[in-house]
Amino acid sequence: MKVEVKIINKSSHDLPDYETSGSAGMDLRANLDEKFILNPFERSAIPTGLFIELPQGYEAQIRPRSGLSLKTGLSIPNSPGTIDSDYRGEIKVIVANLSNEIVEINHGDRIAQMVLAKYERVNWTEVDNIGSTERGTGGFGSTGV
Repeated sequence: MKVEVKIINKSSHDLPDYETSGSAGMDLRANLDEKFILNPFERSAIPTGLFIELPQGYEAQIRPRSGLSLKTGLSIPNSPGTIDSDYRGEIKVIVANLSNEIVEINHGDRIAQMVLAKYERVNWTEVDNIGSTERGTGGFGSTGV
């Protein structure tokens, strides 16, 4: 199934695309006037120059790039970040430097990946009790390490 997404590209880069035929995410690139320095344990919102209009029932999830996180410590603290279908502002990626070294971000660097996902909205039914399961209320490691 193909989903039509409207996009305005105010960056100097091509539109986000899938790097391989099996890629779930499209790389997002930094759209900067000059290099950006992120000190250890700092965070900032990096612009991409992209503005999208998603169909109702879809979100864009912003996720870290695994190699970038491993090699430089650059990650996304609110992962996955959500771009809602009614948001019309520029997509900015909140990045955090989780390393002890300075991370330099340059114009055009691939800083995150974006995955489009369909979602369902729910209608709550308030009740006095919910069903029981074998697991019950066990959480946070209750099923083993």
